[in-house]
Amino acid sequence: MFAAVGDLVEDVVVRLREQVNVASDTRATVIRRRGGSAANAVAAAGRAGTTARFIGQVGDDALGRSLTAELTAEGADLAVRRGGRTGTIIVMVDAHGERTMLTDRAACTKLDDPDPMWLIDVDMLHVPLYSLVGEPLASSATTLAHWQIQRGYGVSVDLSSAAIIEQIGRDAVMDILLDLGARVIFANELEAACMGDALAPKNLRGAIIWVKHGSGPAILHVPGDRPVEIPANTIAKVTDTTGAGDAFAAGVLIAMEQGYNFVQATQRGHKLAAAAVRLASRTINAR
Repeated sequence: MFAAVGDLVEDVVVRLREQVNVASDTRATVIRRRGGSAANAVAAAGRAGTTARFIGQVGDDALGRSLTAELTAEGADLAVRRGGRTGTIIVMVDAHGERTMLTDRAACTKLDDPDPMWLIDVDMLHVPLYSLVGEPLASSATTLAHWQIQRGYGVSVDLSSAAIIEQIGRDAVMDILLDLGARVIFANELEAACMGDALAPKNLRGAIIWVKHGSGPAILHVPGDRPVEIPANTIAKVTDTTGAGDAFAAGVLIAMEQGYNFVQATQRGHKLAAAAVRLASRTINAR
């Protein structure tokens, strides 16, 4: 299986029905659901019929227990610590399905004292960049990645957020990727732009890199080959893209575990991303 270490939070999704009226009322649809980049990837695997493990910390509260129960029901294997207050992310979705997030990660960043048993049966450890900022989670995720490499298995990293890259700097992100020994790297178009020419297999010890472009083709960078564009699945009536990138990563990692080539793995990633978009859009359109 693959495991993802990081956030399990409540998403409060705000679907704007009109332009924001500053200092006054704005019509919107508001829903609550399970979120968190690592949890999203694990849940996408579960919906595809493959068990993945979530590693992280949630609050010792009713919300945390509800979120872990929901993740288990989606087919996840859990390695969860409890303590503190469960985090909440406000996800503002505009008319085009684009998201702006206001983050309160709370207990998520408090994961410490990692346990090697969390990596039992794990072929690939997936680490969102979110999990590599904020202590003690960042140190715990780094330790798990080092253990994974020492065991002879792989580490994948999702660059997660252009804002984080800009905050800590491209050079710091490169140092993180090299220190973790990342074999697989995911980025969206904006994150890749922040990294510039540094985001290339030759600079990352031959890592395989996927750059996602939303509804456009994903670009696959394999050491020694020219970049390859793989078209995304066409989706009608997109109103929420939350979790699509995490589902794409899950699809790619599952396919790699099953022995598919990189192009086929990309196609599997697109399939799971499309399913995530349809689910998110259907949920919010029903309100």
